[in-house]
Amino acid sequence: MRAAGHLADNVAHFARALRRAGMRVGPADTLVAIEAIRAGGIGSREDFFWTLHAVFVSRREDAPVFAEAFRLFWRSRELVERMLALFSSQTPAKSPPPEPKAGARRVSDALEHGGGRRPDERPTLEIDARLTVSADEVFRRKDFAQMSASELREARAAVARMAMPDDRVAARRFRARDRGPRFDARRTLRLSLRTGGDLMLPRFREARTVHPPLVVIADISGSMSQYSRLMLHFMHAMSARRRVRAFLFGTRLTPVTRQLARRDPDEAVAACGALVQDWAGGTRIGAALEEFNRRWSRRVLSGGPVVLLVTDGLERDDMERLSREADRLHRSCRRLIWLNPLLRYDGFSPRARGVRALLPHVDEFRSAHSLDTLSELCAALSGERSSRTTDPRAWLRAGEAA
Repeated sequence: MRAAGHLADNVAHFARALRRAGMRVGPADTLVAIEAIRAGGIGSREDFFWTLHAVFVSRREDAPVFAEAFRLFWRSRELVERMLALFSSQTPAKSPPPEPKAGARRVSDALEHGGGRRPDERPTLEIDARLTVSADEVFRRKDFAQMSASELREARAAVARMAMPDDRVAARRFRARDRGPRFDARRTLRLSLRTGGDLMLPRFREARTVHPPLVVIADISGSMSQYSRLMLHFMHAMSARRRVRAFLFGTRLTPVTRQLARRDPDEAVAACGALVQDWAGGTRIGAALEEFNRRWSRRVLSGGPVVLLVTDGLERDDMERLSREADRLHRSCRRLIWLNPLLRYDGFSPRARGVRALLPHVDEFRSAHSLDTLSELCAALSGERSSRTTDPRAWLRAGEAA
């Protein structure tokens, strides 16, 4: 009976950890899991894993979270081996732990019981910071490439909490209204048929407003890999409100829209990284834009989308092709915004040939190296007036003067 009590307590603790990690696990599931283990027994660690998996996992996106939680929870306490020793006369051999998967960060945070200070956390000092810059402000201005692993985790969480742009445009279709300036003759006649034409009440309509589609073409070369990874999290957060089409390019163009559609952001980014073969390699901007215009433009550029081009513009191939394909892309979309992390430098000047070839064909020239710049991008997409610092013509004049 004592062993059964320990088993129930450990399964209950594990269920609470899954619930804190975001899974839909209730008290009834915990009781079912305990009864399933008692009925089926424990033959091996794998049997124990799949028994709990069958009870607790009801959604596809919960599978990687459950796998990581099982690895961290039961390995750290060696409870599986102890229960195997209680239920069986032979102790199974220890197998090497699997590689960390998507959802590891959420599970690690969920396994921290209690609200006290963590062992690796340093005590904080209370000081008078009225005349200083807050730590949050410094963090929001910090370059993604200079962030540590823990700061990158905080940045990804901040991107997920970021207020997304509310930019709506009039669609071609209409929706019914009780009152309004536009008379709906078709709906009025259709409703009058219910009374044989004896009663004809006027009906009205108005144009529907929708979010324009968003197409993101991001550079994943060696100098852009860190920024593009954060942009993937930004695109995942944007996809909750609008239709987002995502493409990654280095030496070749790779569509990652389906991989980015997964609900868990860590799993989505991991799937994108597994699909792309040329991550952190070379870059061919002109060839990537040419392939996009030839194969994908008619599929994804319908509905007047906004296109975000994320690259540093350091092209070594044919500049004439780069200028031609950028001009074609500019003419096919509602708005073309170039996000260049090189703008984080105060002394940046558009002297590179690739930068000068792209600037005449973009509507805005912005940076995307920190949380503040992403917030400014959301404000610009919402319709706020852009400053002179984002005008590509001003940058062209500055480059010619230099």
